[in-house]
Amino acid sequence: MKRIDLFHWIFNGLLAALMLFSGIPNILSTPGSVQLVSDHLRFPLFFIPFLGVAKVLGAIVVLLPGFPRLKEWVYAGFTYDLVAATYASICVGDPASGWLWMSLFFVLLAAACIAYHRRLRARAQAV
Repeated sequence: MKRIDLFHWIFNGLLAALMLFSGIPNILSTPGSVQLVSDHLRFPLFFIPFLGVAKVLGAIVVLLPGFPRLKEWVYAGFTYDLVAATYASICVGDPASGWLWMSLFFVLLAAACIAYHRRLRARAQAV
């Protein structure tokens, strides 16, 4: 049980950190964030803070105990965010070196989701 908890907190902590470190600049609409999301990927300016708020709220939910249904929605939303970012990068003509590294984030997201479900299963069996 302790090993499952350890993996859960490692992967979900890293996932939350990733989303926080990309979400906070989006909320603040920093020049780098605006350049990447609006100028390069061609998303509208009003979308940047919205995306940041969604990422930060999702990161908080992932770290909070409980809320299993909400966590499922967060994992789905993070997946959608990563797929959309990768697809947008491909569509604007970025070379594979510009978007292939995103697969690491997909692996982290999958590991976090799997660790969460294993933890849920282990806790249900322990009761």
